Amino acid sequence: MNIHGIIIGLASFLLIGIFHPIVIKTEYYLGARVWPIFLIAGLLLIFISFFISNIIFSCIIAIAGFCSLWSIGELKNQEKRVKKGWFPANPNKK
Repeated sequence: MNIHGIIIGLASFLLIGIFHPIVIKTEYYLGARVWPIFLIAGLLLIFISFFISNIIFSCIIAIAGFCSLWSIGELKNQEKRVKKGWFPANPNKK
């Protein structure tokens, strides 16, 4: 029996679930202008995944990298959702 696919699938599910509140909190406290941090983190994680010999860990790191890249668009979408009133705006943020 091979459980690698289940482990990678579960890791994907958890990483997507973890990145969702990260995007919301990042937009709330810092705004969408910090998207380059997600770009750098994503590219760095994907690059690192090339050098990890364990296939499961390599896949998980690469998935985290792609989640970080996906978060760039989600930051901009979250900003729009806040403007529509679907999420609260930070009154202390300009």
